[in-house]
Amino acid sequence: MVPLLLLPLLFGGEWASGGGDTSSNRYPVATNNPQRAVRTEARGRFRLIGDPWAYNCSLRIRDAMRSDEGVYFFRVERGEDVRYTYTDTTMTLRVAALTQEPDIHFPEPLKSGWPTELACSLPGACGGGRPLTFSWVGAALDSLDPESLHSSVLAFTPRPQDHGTNLTCQVKLPEVQATVERTIRLNVSYAPHNLTISIFFSNTLCNGMSLPVLEGQFLRLVCVADSNPPAVLSWSREGKALSPSQPSAPGVLELPHVGAGDEGEFTCQAQHPLGSQHISFSLSVQRSPSSCNCVTDEQEGSWPLVLTLLRGALMGAGFLLTYGLTWIYYTRAVWRPPG
Repeated sequence: MVPLLLLPLLFGGEWASGGGDTSSNRYPVATNNPQRAVRTEARGRFRLIGDPWAYNCSLRIRDAMRSDEGVYFFRVERGEDVRYTYTDTTMTLRVAALTQEPDIHFPEPLKSGWPTELACSLPGACGGGRPLTFSWVGAALDSLDPESLHSSVLAFTPRPQDHGTNLTCQVKLPEVQATVERTIRLNVSYAPHNLTISIFFSNTLCNGMSLPVLEGQFLRLVCVADSNPPAVLSWSREGKALSPSQPSAPGVLELPHVGAGDEGEFTCQAQHPLGSQHISFSLSVQRSPSSCNCVTDEQEGSWPLVLTLLRGALMGAGFLLTYGLTWIYYTRAVWRPPG
């Protein structure tokens, strides 16, 4: 009895583009035959991942380019004699414009003075090809080493001045010579700083830490703090809490008629989860000139002049009176009535 040997017929499968067996598609774009040459522009990007023996001819395309558009067909072959092309079942490839944007991930919220990391990634990017090139751009990175800006992970410490600035991650795809990017606006939390008090009275703005005002004047105090999120502002005088004049603007305190009871140290307190700050100024009240029988320095300086003028006037009047009486006396002595 002669033993029966079953020798499998090894078929090669490959994908090609064009229109049938022409010179333009002499070389396939992907094949499972390691001895078969493929097109230069498709090498490393097109891959036959299915098993034709299992009726699977799946094709993977990485870093698709506009030049890859066209009609693709599958064919099988064994040696130089057996070849079959599935011209009735083809695949048409269309490559759309690159619109995918990177994703930027980071822990929120960003806090001033707290080191953090931001990670940039490109969803859908296939592995196995040339690595993606990352770069970061933004005003918040001006103090960092330029070498650290070319990684998918960015480590930096936010500052108050970084709040509201833009940060951009750029991803370059070497295979298709394209660059995509995403820009975010930084939201940095920071404690109050640059706390100031502005004082308005008699159409005057004053920023001093000690202020003398006249009794009865209208006084408006405005406290401002730079922080994010906004700090909670409150007023106190000599340690006693004061109610704000405008509930919607707790940093504003109005004193309609300043009196002696308003004297003392006024303090504005800015409270914030990341820290608090306060600032104070001293208010002194002076009595109004209309409420006292006092003489000003200017008035005191004018009295000697008034007395001198009065003295001169009296002396002049006395001289005229003496001269007049003398003239009358001698006139009566010389003149005698006829008789």
